Amino acid sequence: MADVRAMLAIGMQGQLGNHGVLPWEGNTDPAFVEDVERFFELTRGHVLIAGPVTARSVPDWAKRDLEVFELRSHMAPEDVIARFEGRRIFVGGGPTVWAAYAPYIRIWDVTRLPYDGPADRYFDPAWMLGPVRI
Repeated sequence: MADVRAMLAIGMQGQLGNHGVLPWEGNTDPAFVEDVERFFELTRGHVLIAGPVTARSVPDWAKRDLEVFELRSHMAPEDVIARFEGRRIFVGGGPTVWAAYAPYIRIWDVTRLPYDGPADRYFDPAWMLGPVRI
Protein backbone atom coordinates (compact mmCIF):
# COMPACT_ATOMS: atom_id res chain seq x y z
CA MET A 1 0.00 0.00 0.00
CA ALA A 2 1.23 3.49 -0.79
CA ASP A 3 1.58 6.11 1.93
CA VAL A 4 -0.65 8.91 0.59
CA ARG A 5 -0.28 12.40 2.05
CA ALA A 6 -1.20 15.98 1.25
CA MET A 7 1.12 18.88 1.96
CA LEU A 8 -0.16 22.37 1.32
CA ALA A 9 -0.20 25.93 2.55
CA ILE A 10 -3.24 28.10 3.06
CA GLY A 11 -3.78 31.75 3.89
CA MET A 12 -5.45 33.06 7.04
CA GLN A 13 -8.93 32.47 5.56
CA GLY A 14 -8.07 29.18 3.85
CA GLN A 15 -6.90 30.76 0.60
CA LEU A 16 -5.22 28.30 -1.78
CA GLY A 17 -5.00 29.95 -5.16
CA ASN A 18 -5.69 33.04 -7.19
CA HIS A 19 -5.92 32.95 -11.00
CA GLY A 20 -3.91 29.72 -11.24
CA VAL A 21 -1.05 30.60 -8.89
CA LEU A 22 -0.46 30.72 -5.16
CA PRO A 23 -1.90 34.02 -3.88
CA TRP A 24 1.43 34.81 -2.22
CA GLU A 25 3.53 33.79 -5.25
CA GLY A 26 6.88 35.56 -5.20
CA ASN A 27 6.59 36.77 -1.60
CA THR A 28 10.09 36.69 -0.11
CA ASP A 29 9.11 37.15 3.52
CA PRO A 30 10.71 34.42 5.69
CA ALA A 31 7.48 32.51 6.41
CA PHE A 32 6.77 32.05 2.70
CA VAL A 33 10.34 31.11 1.78
CA GLU A 34 10.55 28.63 4.67
CA ASP A 35 7.30 27.01 3.57
CA VAL A 36 8.62 26.37 0.05
CA GLU A 37 11.94 25.07 1.39
CA ARG A 38 10.11 22.75 3.80
CA PHE A 39 7.93 21.41 0.98
CA PHE A 40 10.90 20.43 -1.17
CA GLU A 41 12.83 19.06 1.82
CA LEU A 42 9.99 16.78 2.97
CA THR A 43 8.97 15.60 -0.49
CA ARG A 44 12.55 14.80 -1.57
CA GLY A 45 12.88 11.18 -2.66
CA HIS A 46 9.15 10.67 -2.91
CA VAL A 47 6.37 11.05 -5.48
CA LEU A 48 4.26 14.14 -6.17
CA ILE A 49 1.04 13.49 -8.06
CA ALA A 50 -0.53 16.73 -9.19
CA GLY A 51 -2.68 18.41 -11.77
CA PRO A 52 -0.97 19.82 -14.85
CA VAL A 53 -0.51 23.38 -13.58
CA THR A 54 1.06 22.27 -10.29
CA ALA A 55 3.15 19.51 -11.90
CA ARG A 56 4.58 21.94 -14.44
CA SER A 57 5.38 24.50 -11.75
CA VAL A 58 7.91 22.19 -10.05
CA PRO A 59 11.37 23.55 -10.86
CA ASP A 60 13.77 21.32 -12.80
CA TRP A 61 16.27 21.24 -9.91
CA ALA A 62 13.60 19.71 -7.64
CA LYS A 63 12.76 16.98 -10.17
CA ARG A 64 16.21 15.45 -9.65
CA ASP A 65 15.05 14.28 -6.20
CA LEU A 66 11.27 14.18 -6.64
CA GLU A 67 9.25 12.04 -9.03
CA VAL A 68 6.48 14.21 -10.48
CA PHE A 69 3.45 12.49 -12.01
CA GLU A 70 0.99 14.67 -13.92
CA LEU A 71 -2.63 13.73 -13.30
CA ARG A 72 -5.45 13.84 -15.84
CA SER A 73 -9.16 13.99 -15.01
CA HIS A 74 -9.88 10.59 -16.59
CA MET A 75 -7.44 8.80 -14.25
CA ALA A 76 -8.97 6.85 -11.37
CA PRO A 77 -7.28 7.63 -8.04
CA GLU A 78 -7.01 3.91 -7.23
CA ASP A 79 -5.11 3.25 -10.46
CA VAL A 80 -2.74 6.19 -9.96
CA ILE A 81 -1.97 5.20 -6.37
CA ALA A 82 -1.40 1.57 -7.42
CA ARG A 83 1.38 2.74 -9.79
CA PHE A 84 3.42 3.76 -6.74
CA GLU A 85 2.88 0.75 -4.47
CA GLY A 86 5.06 0.94 -1.36
CA ARG A 87 6.05 4.57 -1.99
CA ARG A 88 5.22 7.81 -0.21
CA ILE A 89 2.93 9.89 -2.42
CA PHE A 90 2.19 13.58 -1.91
CA VAL A 91 -0.99 14.84 -3.52
CA GLY A 92 -0.84 18.37 -4.91
CA GLY A 93 -2.69 20.39 -7.42
CA GLY A 94 -5.67 22.30 -6.05
CA PRO A 95 -9.24 21.71 -4.94
CA THR A 96 -10.28 19.33 -7.73
CA VAL A 97 -7.34 17.02 -7.08
CA TRP A 98 -7.64 17.10 -3.29
CA ALA A 99 -11.39 16.42 -3.50
CA ALA A 100 -10.78 13.35 -5.69
CA TYR A 101 -7.92 11.99 -3.58
CA ALA A 102 -9.19 12.97 -0.11
CA PRO A 103 -10.48 9.49 0.77
CA TYR A 104 -6.98 8.08 0.21
CA ILE A 105 -4.97 10.75 2.02
CA ARG A 106 -3.71 9.44 5.35
CA ILE A 107 -1.90 12.58 6.54
CA TRP A 108 -2.81 16.20 5.87
CA ASP A 109 0.14 18.54 6.46
CA VAL A 110 -1.40 22.03 6.29
CA THR A 111 0.60 25.18 6.98
CA ARG A 112 -1.22 28.45 7.62
CA LEU A 113 0.70 31.37 6.18
CA PRO A 114 0.32 35.07 7.13
CA TYR A 115 -1.57 35.90 3.93
CA ASP A 116 -4.94 37.61 4.14
CA GLY A 117 -5.53 38.85 0.60
CA PRO A 118 -7.68 37.87 -2.37
CA ALA A 119 -8.11 34.33 -3.68
CA ASP A 120 -10.43 32.35 -5.90
CA ARG A 121 -9.64 28.89 -4.50
CA TYR A 122 -10.07 27.87 -0.86
CA PHE A 123 -9.27 24.88 1.36
CA ASP A 124 -12.30 22.76 2.22
CA PRO A 125 -11.94 21.16 5.70
CA ALA A 126 -14.46 18.50 4.62
CA TRP A 127 -11.67 16.91 2.56
CA MET A 128 -10.06 15.86 5.83
CA LEU A 129 -13.26 14.29 7.15
CA GLY A 130 -13.98 11.90 4.30
CA PRO A 131 -13.96 8.13 4.61
CA VAL A 132 -10.62 6.62 5.53
CA ARG A 133 -9.23 3.82 3.38
CA ILE A 134 -6.46 1.64 4.71
